[in-house]
Amino acid sequence: MNEVVGVTQRRNQLLRRATTASVSVALLLLLIKAYAWWISGSVSLLASLVDSAIDTLVSLINFMAVRYALQPADEEHRFGHGKAESLAGLAQSVFIMLSALFLLAQGVDHLLDPPPLQHLDSAITVMIISMLLTLCLVAYQRYVVARTRSVAIKADSLHYLSDLLTNAGIIVALVLSVFGWTKLDALLAIVIALYIGYTAIRIWSESIQLLLDRELPLEEQRKIENIALEHADVLGVHALRTRQSGATKIIQLHLELDGYMPLWRAHKVCDDVDQCIKTAYPGADVLIHQDPFRADPDRLPEPISEN
Repeated sequence: MNEVVGVTQRRNQLLRRATTASVSVALLLLLIKAYAWWISGSVSLLASLVDSAIDTLVSLINFMAVRYALQPADEEHRFGHGKAESLAGLAQSVFIMLSALFLLAQGVDHLLDPPPLQHLDSAITVMIISMLLTLCLVAYQRYVVARTRSVAIKADSLHYLSDLLTNAGIIVALVLSVFGWTKLDALLAIVIALYIGYTAIRIWSESIQLLLDRELPLEEQRKIENIALEHADVLGVHALRTRQSGATKIIQLHLELDGYMPLWRAHKVCDDVDQCIKTAYPGADVLIHQDPFRADPDRLPEPISEN
């Protein structure tokens, strides 16, 4: 039991650190990209700036949502507050899609009438610095997601990963602009806008599915069934139902037990299976129902006489 509590505490600590790091890096990227766009006039840099502004807002949403989601269950929220993470992902997708539409409009406008670009050497230096900062953040977020399976941190990491790709493309576009390829800057902004829109749709879909209590992946369901069947007294498993609230997996299943097993023994079997599942999935909410199997009517107790 103490081991499970320790795992949960470590997870919560990782989530708090990840959201703090995300907000800090987002604010720093916002400032340096604003400077780079101001001195250069590059529309692809504007695209990156708007994306960083959205990242900052999204990171702040995550900062608040994750902390709310980590609150323990109470009388009004018996299954905890984990769905706040999915709601944060839903809000992110809306903001990201709006930014994609804005960038698409700006890219088309600058493609038709490309403005002159200035101070490209300084802008390129700033973008390299922003890439290094983003790379460090994405690496840490991936570390956290691998250990917590947080939807909010995963969504945050996805669009910071897109930042890495777009920043690399922006550097290439700025370098080529020096040689007169000015329309490439606008074309890249359009490509970035389309990719950001695609990312928004993915985050929206995943968040909606979690809010609608989608089942855990089939391989996870098979793993849960196998854990239960490993117990010597378990004859079968059926009616498995699963869903996820934040990082908490909610698991319900029926165990098929010997119909003549004493109640205390059946209860012990359920406790054993419950503990094994929670060892595999720390923090899981597990509900087990016992079903008699292969009951022989001839061995059932005689009904109580009405006389």
